[in-house]
Amino acid sequence: MYAQRKAPFTPRTNAGRHGYRPAPVRARIGLAMRRGMNFGDLPDSEGLLRSRGLSLAPMSVGEGGLNVGGTSILPTAQASDIDNGALRGLVIPAGAGDPEALPALHDAIVRARGRNLPIFAFGDGVDIVLSALNRPAASFAGAPAVLIAGEGTEALADADALAEAASRVQ
Repeated sequence: MYAQRKAPFTPRTNAGRHGYRPAPVRARIGLAMRRGMNFGDLPDSEGLLRSRGLSLAPMSVGEGGLNVGGTSILPTAQASDIDNGALRGLVIPAGAGDPEALPALHDAIVRARGRNLPIFAFGDGVDIVLSALNRPAASFAGAPAVLIAGEGTEALADADALAEAASRVQ
């Protein structure tokens, strides 16, 4: 019956009478692809960012595509999208970084700061972002995530803090 309506979404049993509808996209932000990427102590961060209207665009900072558990992830954004305004922020997840890709990752971070875009960093991505920007990392060593916006660096201790920070991204 729902297939006959040709709805662009699938109904959920507890979603009410109108079915499941994703949050409207407010901003497209780049997700730096890293081998073994994860969100550390905040594993539901990707869904949380999406629920706040942020569309995550995989961005290659290394070998092009990425294969995770047999699934290929192809990049839909490039570092040049930071410069031309197509991306409104950057996400650096934790993960096993490729040493050859580190200069490209640093370049994307510096470009985002040059355009005054917010940068979310998770796990070991916090140290990478702070070192790329020559900011002190000692006070954020235990933080599961940080948001760098403007000249400030804000520790994000839990999902509520991440949700509030994601809501501020324009």
